[in-house]
Amino acid sequence: QKHPWKWKRIKKQRVETYLIIIECLAKFSPCKMFRSALVRSSASAKQSLLRRSFSSGSVPERKVAILGAAGGIGQPLALLMKLNPLVSSLSLYDIANTPGVAADVGHINTRSQVVGYMGDDELAKALEGADLVIIPAGVPRKPGMTRDDLFNINAGIVKNLCSAIAKYCPHALVNMISNPVNSTVPIAAEIFKKAGMYDEKKLFGVTTLDVVRAKTFYAGKANVPVAEVNVPVIGGHAGVTILPLFSQATPQANLSGDVLTALTKRTQDGGTEVVEAKAGKGSATLSMAYAGALFADACLKGLNGVPDVVECSYVQSTITELPFFASKVRLGKNGVEEVLDLGPLSDFEKEGLEALKPELKSSIEKGVKFANQ
Repeated sequence: QKHPWKWKRIKKQRVETYLIIIECLAKFSPCKMFRSALVRSSASAKQSLLRRSFSSGSVPERKVAILGAAGGIGQPLALLMKLNPLVSSLSLYDIANTPGVAADVGHINTRSQVVGYMGDDELAKALEGADLVIIPAGVPRKPGMTRDDLFNINAGIVKNLCSAIAKYCPHALVNMISNPVNSTVPIAAEIFKKAGMYDEKKLFGVTTLDVVRAKTFYAGKANVPVAEVNVPVIGGHAGVTILPLFSQATPQANLSGDVLTALTKRTQDGGTEVVEAKAGKGSATLSMAYAGALFADACLKGLNGVPDVVECSYVQSTITELPFFASKVRLGKNGVEEVLDLGPLSDFEKEGLEALKPELKSSIEKGVKFANQ
């Protein structure tokens, strides 16, 4: 108790010894399945050791700005980011009602200081000094609303906000939640290019909700603990452009082709499922806020130098012929450190990949055209 640092060092030494033992067993065990399990255990322990080692040091000051913080996604997202110990300053901006949200969230006894900003006149203050900007601003999808209706409203909002980001926090990471993400990310890129500060490593379309849904639905069918599930999701963030790679899911389960097709369809239609369940009175706000907070946390960890942070995101990419594409991305101090290859695809997934390209290409072109009008 007098020297807690000694106890930490002893625990670290024990973990290191444990790793050596596991690696020896993995190398010499005659059982292939046992070796495979040991390798996974070793990798998990290494990652845990690295993260604990990092967390024991001082955590950098990080300002996070949420644009659209008084909305259906913005409010629960503000709450979740207030709970994140990596955030030191939480800036909440919207065109109305932000002071109330900031006062409410600000009473929570966690590290970050919360300030609410309202209206165009306060947007600059909300953004100045931000390390990460999250944009859930815009209107939700409603029954009967066409994609063009949604696009015309949200695209204008995104265009104005990105112009302000370019001016007041040009080096911040930008997490785009506002739909349609397939188009709003290209809009943001064009606005940043015009301002002369575009860095493709710092612009992200948040597709984490597709991953969250794929994990949940897969776990239910595979009858495995959802916390252990990982499913990469590639493509875009709307309808058929969403392509979960269940062939790469872990842990592997022997699911039939029909089940995998149904899981893919449900993942693609997840947003519609929620809109219909809410009887037209809302969209996926709570699960989107959760997914947005997960991805923001990954970005902050990357900025802080935590190793091997990998998430799926819609970014500028060269892994297909399309200029923007969602796939696994390694995050780091500069944002995107590496866009990872797609890996092996099943025949069903290869067909899905080719089928989504025309739709995604059209959405990208639509965003670029709008930004340059």
